[in-house]
Amino acid sequence: MDQATGLRNVVKMQHASQTPQARVLTITSGKGGVGKSNTAVNLAVQLSRLGKKVIIFDADIGLANVEVMFGAIPKYNLSDVLYKGMSMRDVITNGPMDIGFISGGSGVVGLNNLTREQILGVVGKLSELDAMADIILIDTGAGISDSVMEFVIASPEVLLITTPDPSSLTDSYSLIKTLYRNRQFNYMDTVINVIANKVSSAADGQAVYDKLSSVVSQFLNWNVNYLGLVPQDPVIEKAVRQQQVVSIYDPEAVSSQAFAKIAESLISGENRYYEMKGGFSRMIYNFLNRK
Repeated sequence: MDQATGLRNVVKMQHASQTPQARVLTITSGKGGVGKSNTAVNLAVQLSRLGKKVIIFDADIGLANVEVMFGAIPKYNLSDVLYKGMSMRDVITNGPMDIGFISGGSGVVGLNNLTREQILGVVGKLSELDAMADIILIDTGAGISDSVMEFVIASPEVLLITTPDPSSLTDSYSLIKTLYRNRQFNYMDTVINVIANKVSSAADGQAVYDKLSSVVSQFLNWNVNYLGLVPQDPVIEKAVRQQQVVSIYDPEAVSSQAFAKIAESLISGENRYYEMKGGFSRMIYNFLNRK
């Protein structure tokens, strides 16, 4: 047994001792500018309104979209957990509606380079989140960079944000194709839900999904699910300019109502995914196990 296998077994045993399990949703996109982070914060608000305790883990290296929209600048990030011995609770920044927010910062890259002692210590700390949240939203970077793909590969459920723009659809398919062809990805045990953003109508949203689903089915013999749509809404732009979340800025806006419906759809199918997967600590085990 090599050292890497031994470490993964330790992670697996530590995971097995954890009884609480948060539901983990990874939000990603094939390209930037499609509303990925905006979707993350609005779903967090809507899920919170449905009585769920939500934590957002910002794994978008180099950008701070979530903290800008939440109007909160974190003092600490994942690096402080990895290298300074802080607990996950200590690095959580409180956002609106008691939504927790954790900045990944350079710590996301650091996950690739942990020593044996650091792995043993950090797995227990990361598993704290399972007992602190009902749902953990992971906001990745955009595109098919190594950091994005590693999180997506390890995730139980993926929310893929795309728009009617042809380049967005092409990039979304490229992400799915790259994911599907990765030898470490178990496509039979992962749910990919498509959210059509910035659409002009329900028919437009359905068309976005149909186009993407058609090529995935034809060329990869795989299926993606349609979770819902968010219409083009000038109120979102007003909220963003004021560094606010539209679901709080104007709960009656058409986009806010759309996010509410998507959140309700996620909750309606929650038990099936909860039984199938094993929380944030399990996702981190998958992340380490990909090597």
